[in-house]
Amino acid sequence: MPVTGLHHYNLRASRPTLDALRDFYVDIVGLQLGYRPPFASFGYWLYAGEQAVLHLSEAAPQEMRRPNAVNTFDHVAFACTGYALFEARLRELNISYSSDQVPSNGQRQIFFADPAGNGVELNFPENEA
Repeated sequence: MPVTGLHHYNLRASRPTLDALRDFYVDIVGLQLGYRPPFASFGYWLYAGEQAVLHLSEAAPQEMRRPNAVNTFDHVAFACTGYALFEARLRELNISYSSDQVPSNGQRQIFFADPAGNGVELNFPENEA
């Protein structure tokens, strides 16, 4: 039973933080707000094309995060196109970022953080370097 791909990842936070994350991932990263089943809890699903890749879920006020999971998440990576446009947009919005190129294949990467401090990596084909 092989894994066939990444389905989604989930970020849990207070509602004001969820709203900031929603706006960031829609306005900056380019995901689209889409259908979310009518769960009892509040949240958003953000899509890349037809796939809901990011779930944003409201954390209860008294909710405690597992201490053994603190500081283990580094970043999420998205496959993208439009390197120059993304880089210009980050500069325009004064979002601090770094970039790199994968030595073996020339793939171009941009790294930055979301409003909650989670790392975001955008990957672009070599021909956009």
